[in-house]
Amino acid sequence: MFTGIVEAIGKISKISEEVLGKRFFIKHDSAFATIKVGDSVAVNGTCLTVTDIQFDGCWLDVVAETLRCTNLGLLSVGSLVNLESSLTLQKSLGGHIVQGHVDGTGTIIKIEPEGNAKLLTITFPEKLRPYLVNKGFIAMDGMSLTVIAVTDTTFTLTLIPHTQKTTISGNYTIGQVVNLESDIMAKYAENFYRLADRPNHCH
Repeated sequence: MFTGIVEAIGKISKISEEVLGKRFFIKHDSAFATIKVGDSVAVNGTCLTVTDIQFDGCWLDVVAETLRCTNLGLLSVGSLVNLESSLTLQKSLGGHIVQGHVDGTGTIIKIEPEGNAKLLTITFPEKLRPYLVNKGFIAMDGMSLTVIAVTDTTFTLTLIPHTQKTTISGNYTIGQVVNLESDIMAKYAENFYRLADRPNHCH
């Protein structure tokens, strides 16, 4: 479990091709000095497990399904990624509850300046429409962000200067593919009402 508050920007310095996926070696700064083998780390919002530690970074395995369903399959040596270690009882829940289970990818189709902030318009998969609401949460590349407005095919959000400086979002361009995870609370609510509409077959 994560909070959607990015702790560091990592850089992929090595990629090892494996039979069932890939291994990434991600260089990171001192913010991740305490991680150990077996820990969960959100990489662009995707929950991965640390499999080896070196002095300047760590190795993480990425299976074929994850490569297909997230933007991790589009990354290469030199790519920058958002990093967040898993939530503990000592950490503040500064964003919202993020599982690290990416629901799908979207594409940035518009970037507009708003003073020193940026307004982004992003497409999303149709299956996410029930979970996107104005002023609701969404995790985009692991960042806890607030949805401003939603249409049937797009949503908008604002990136403040601090977010642009401390995450990979400062380098976003039109056409970029981003990982999306909808709010787990919205999923539970939608499931509850869907099941409540079913006829009661108990006797």
